Amino acid sequence: MSASKHQTPLADLRGKTAFITGGSSGIGLAIARVCSAAGMKVAFTYRSEKHRDEALAMFPEGNPGVMAISLDTTDREGFARAADEVQAKFGNVHLLVNNAGLGIAIPLSKATYNDWDWGTSVNIGGVFNGIHTFLPRMQAHGEGAHIVTTSSSAGLTGGMLGIYVTTKYALMGMMESLRVELDGQNIGVSVFAPGLIKTQIFNTERNRPKELENPGGPVSHGPPPGVPGEPVIDLMAAARDAMDVAAEVLEGVRHNDLFILTHEEFAEVCRERAACLAASFPREPAPENRVIASRTFVPKIYAVETERRSREG
Repeated sequence: MSASKHQTPLADLRGKTAFITGGSSGIGLAIARVCSAAGMKVAFTYRSEKHRDEALAMFPEGNPGVMAISLDTTDREGFARAADEVQAKFGNVHLLVNNAGLGIAIPLSKATYNDWDWGTSVNIGGVFNGIHTFLPRMQAHGEGAHIVTTSSSAGLTGGMLGIYVTTKYALMGMMESLRVELDGQNIGVSVFAPGLIKTQIFNTERNRPKELENPGGPVSHGPPPGVPGEPVIDLMAAARDAMDVAAEVLEGVRHNDLFILTHEEFAEVCRERAACLAASFPREPAPENRVIASRTFVPKIYAVETERRSREG
């Protein structure tokens, strides 16, 4: 990545259009609400008509700048139709929020093929579908745009729920790579990796397709088990409010922050993981020709972003 001037394509949000997947509840709905309050036109997707109606009731009555679109993010043709629908009503989309995902609470060691196919198709495939659908449109209109994807603190460190962790790690790599690719194109890229937020994240089996159901029912569901030897914690009581976190996401979009991290309690374990990685490399220095060759693949986004955020405080 070049050391080009840091761009903030959506520093001014008023009058712009946001498209938010999984926006009828939880984090997605909170982001939709703060986008609307910031003066944006908002299109959000839903799977449940009940959730759609409850979500629409959260906006000022008769708000012409909000629309709900039925979408399964694994449906690529449906994504294209949704993009056409929002384009016809609101014009160009400037902010894509890839938020729809599954809190699939299944250890990798116990998962079935159906669990894997379901989790990866939504949590990874659905995000790629959103990027593939909207990025060419953003590049074509050239008005400045931003893509933010909801990963998780589970994408920062290993954990007990292997399918979920795997998919959220994948989203970190996907968005970091996209950041490198889009440098200088006036399209910002952020990855949002929250900790616990008050949502229905563990109530996910309701959306499992029939063809991916497990014989005898789900292998596991609900919140993960507690830590052995430590008191049982009410996870949702310890969680942050979605509206507070959504406001931080929008600030990250305005500033074009690569990483939007809202839960400080994961900082120490991330430092431990970084130290573990550093300690695991060979002690002998690499020959110069290998060092030069490695620069073909090693992005400079981390040093550039670290320097910027340190400078800006």
